[in-house]
Amino acid sequence: MSETEKNRSVSLKFGTLNVGTMTGKSREIADVMERRRVDILCVQETRWKGSKARNIGGGYKLFYHGSDGKRNGVGVILKEEYVRNVVEVKRESDRLMCVKVEVEGEMINVVSGYAPQVGCELEEKEKFWKELDWMVESIPRRERVVIGADLNGHVGEGNRGDEEVIGRFGVRERNVEGQAVVDFAKRMEMAVVNTYFQKKEEHRVTYKSGGRSTQIDYILCRRCNLREIRDCKVVAGESVAKQHRMVVCKMTMEVTKRKRVKTEQKIKWWKLRKETCCEDFRKEVRAVLGSVEIFPDDWETTAAVMRETGRKVLGMSSGQRKEDKETWWWNEEIQESVQRKRLAKKRWDSDRTEENRLEYKERTREVKREVAKAKQKAYEELYESLETKEGEKELYRLARQRNQAGKDVQQVRLIKDREGNVITSEESVLRRWKEYFEELLNEENERESRNEEPETSRKKVDQVRKDEVRKALKRMKSGKSVGPDDIPVEVWKCLGEVAVNFLTGWVVV
Repeated sequence: MSETEKNRSVSLKFGTLNVGTMTGKSREIADVMERRRVDILCVQETRWKGSKARNIGGGYKLFYHGSDGKRNGVGVILKEEYVRNVVEVKRESDRLMCVKVEVEGEMINVVSGYAPQVGCELEEKEKFWKELDWMVESIPRRERVVIGADLNGHVGEGNRGDEEVIGRFGVRERNVEGQAVVDFAKRMEMAVVNTYFQKKEEHRVTYKSGGRSTQIDYILCRRCNLREIRDCKVVAGESVAKQHRMVVCKMTMEVTKRKRVKTEQKIKWWKLRKETCCEDFRKEVRAVLGSVEIFPDDWETTAAVMRETGRKVLGMSSGQRKEDKETWWWNEEIQESVQRKRLAKKRWDSDRTEENRLEYKERTREVKREVAKAKQKAYEELYESLETKEGEKELYRLARQRNQAGKDVQQVRLIKDREGNVITSEESVLRRWKEYFEELLNEENERESRNEEPETSRKKVDQVRKDEVRKALKRMKSGKSVGPDDIPVEVWKCLGEVAVNFLTGWVVV
């Protein structure tokens, strides 16, 4: 087999952005990521208190950490397809966190950092760099590391004497904080990616305020992985942050070719909650049985009849992602308002007149007003629906969905083999679980010896009655996972007495 058949290339877009605050901007940031095709974005100065995960709309999820709602805070935003691949989340402080993601069998550690500003105490700065050193050192050498951070320092233009860690395309002169960045890169054998690509100054400057234009936001990777970086530049023309601009780099990895897992389609059994669908299902079952309400005296045949009827009457799910309920209030008016703000920011960046500044300021206020109005309207409609029984069920469903979305790791994807090595492929994981249970269940242990014979009961056991089956069905909850036969309890409840007769005959006494 040739090398091209064994391996394939996987491209990822990483970004970093100091957002100023996440409040009122989460959906706008998701739109920017989608428009710029960014897969993973490190964000700083989120100003959100807590250690949680949250859907922000558009299929993107934010993992964040903050101890104060007024300052600092960091986070990592992932595209939907990588959310289920999260292996571990480390939250070191409100200035530093790391998310480990498995991509096509390769481990990528995404670190979001926010260094103390120039005017902060020396002790606070030293603490940040010590924590960052420890975090990078704790990552195995065979795993990739990508750091997206606002490091509040200028590494400067040129790289004489520091060629192994920075390129020639920095901005302005190096300062003390910038030297700290270079020293860290040398200690950890990292490379400051921004500085290796020759771009116009407009695509190198990451921070603009008043008349100042500097470079303080950086993306770093291991020196050995620098050859995988294809491009890196500052994205101009976005208005999501007032002063900072997004830095984006593209990484292309060579990975072993793996089988793609097909999306599972399921029968829409949940439709049986509606009486009209339930009636259609009953009619179709009677038609299949030839108008005789007696099931075949064979469980497999009966289960096959149920599944086929369900597919025909209720249909199959697409297996695709449901609408994101976190931002159901996002509408066309808001999108148009955001677009006007973005164009105003472009005009202000290119021509810094007082008129353009005031227009940009007004467009920013307009977006905030539109978002507040849309949220208020959506919540009022939700509160009205809660007065009904269906609305109450919807409330519990949203609560469960929010609780699930708040978890860092959605599922355990990785385990270790006998030698302690992490295995990632689905086939290897299943094989290891098989080995484990075969050893566990077939291991012979010392048994307690007993002389007395077991007592045998020869009493007559009564036949299970139909009323007992009816009570059992009534007590069973709907919406539970199906068994190997793929028949949920909703089917038996829908079929009523026909199902009772069939199930009573199948009860083993």
